[in-house]
Amino acid sequence: MNSANLFSLALFCFVASITPGPNNLMLMSSGLTYGMRRTLPHMIGVALGFMFMVLLVGLGINALFAIFPWLDTFLKIASIIYLLWLAYKIATAGVVHSSGGGSGTPLTFLQAASFQWVNPKAWMMAVTAVAVYVPASQFAFDLAVVTLIFGVINLPCIAVWASFGTLLRRLVDNPKVMHTINIAMAIALVASLAPEVRQLAALANWNL
Repeated sequence: MNSANLFSLALFCFVASITPGPNNLMLMSSGLTYGMRRTLPHMIGVALGFMFMVLLVGLGINALFAIFPWLDTFLKIASIIYLLWLAYKIATAGVVHSSGGGSGTPLTFLQAASFQWVNPKAWMMAVTAVAVYVPASQFAFDLAVVTLIFGVINLPCIAVWASFGTLLRRLVDNPKVMHTINIAMAIALVASLAPEVRQLAALANWNL
């Protein structure tokens, strides 16, 4: 992989990682509700879980969709159901107290890592990165580079969103306002499902 390709890959990783998506919205809500320290396992789970996903996609797991087309539809339906549940959890998060954090528990490392497999944006990022930046020649080396670059760039990007949630928590010490912010983020999370719903509608020949 030459320097031009590395720069292009790094730019793609940055843009894909820093823009709004399910992971970032959930991390922002977690930072707001639970604070940065309690959000760290969630954040690290996203970063390492996504690196593992990129690696497995590169090793050929995406070829399973060609063999078993129903897997794609199954994952779309699972992602919609799971994200709707997460949106509900965000919207109904407990009252935040500046000293002790919110009630309930944030996502664990394993829950955040596992979530990548039903995250539509994560699939888009992983498949695009492998298809564009991992050619057949020097496959193993380039796949390792892509995986590492994503790990290096993704973690600081998602940390920005968690930190922003923590900053809001410090600036707005009003449980009702914070609850309103969480509801807004839950609505944004549901809105991010629009492409998945449209794809399912097209598969079912719905007129949406």
